[in-house]
Amino acid sequence: MWADILPMMHSGKDFIVWDAVEVCIIPESKTEADRVFAALSEGWQITMPMEDQFWGDYFGSCKDKFGISWMINCSSKN
Repeated sequence: MWADILPMMHSGKDFIVWDAVEVCIIPESKTEADRVFAALSEGWQITMPMEDQFWGDYFGSCKDKFGISWMINCSSKN
């Protein structure tokens, strides 16, 4: 899944195209979500640690060395 952000929704002063792209990985379990997040976030900027969220899913995000944001979202149904 890819999520995009319109320039008008961007919170920063300057809009950069790669800031508008996020990659979402949807693992089957919390254990798999933690494994994927640990592997991806090593050396990257963690923007939100893996945690249970108010909408019911287990979610975390990080940004890679190219400035692309990665989201890991495990559905509460899993």
